[in-house]
Amino acid sequence: MTSAPPRAPAFSLCVYCGSRPGHDPRFAQAAAQVGHWIGARGGQLVYGGGRGGLMGVAADAALAAGGRVLGIIPRDLVEREHAHRGCTELVIVDTMHERKRLMAERSHAFLALPGGIGTFEEFFEAWTWRQLGYLNQPIGLLNLHGYYDALLAFIAHGIAAGFMDPSYLRLIEVGSECQPLLQHLVSAAGWPAPQRTDAI
Repeated sequence: MTSAPPRAPAFSLCVYCGSRPGHDPRFAQAAAQVGHWIGARGGQLVYGGGRGGLMGVAADAALAAGGRVLGIIPRDLVEREHAHRGCTELVIVDTMHERKRLMAERSHAFLALPGGIGTFEEFFEAWTWRQLGYLNQPIGLLNLHGYYDALLAFIAHGIAAGFMDPSYLRLIEVGSECQPLLQHLVSAAGWPAPQRTDAI
């Protein structure tokens, strides 16, 4: 008797976030909410494959809620970022470029949580790809407790200085609350997540 192949996830959401937890415990709480929301709705979390910081919190929450977790990590970061061996699927690649390419190819939408320069770089690259037409998946920025206020102000400065078009801002969705932003991204990607009555 052969076993049935594993059911494909309802949707795959790529989450960029910090490999550190940050000083404010609300950041980790939000990462857990995001992971739980994805897992509880039969989705797949796609992320950088680490087990530390917000990355590990989101992955653990998605797994605990019954979701799939796809981690993609470069070989030379397996030890430095402490690869999450509990991922449903852990892909070890040779370069950062390959990591980001695979994350994009296997995701229906993207979401940036608080993080450091790696998170910034991944978010801006996805946004640039969308602006140039290399991808059309929705992109969200979770401005949790004002974390990205200064960044958004700088983006407005870039527009005022003539280096960006105001239309670029329409290519991303900025939100301060997890659930509405997650639902918007998944719906915009054409994968309406089943509505749940439990807390995220």
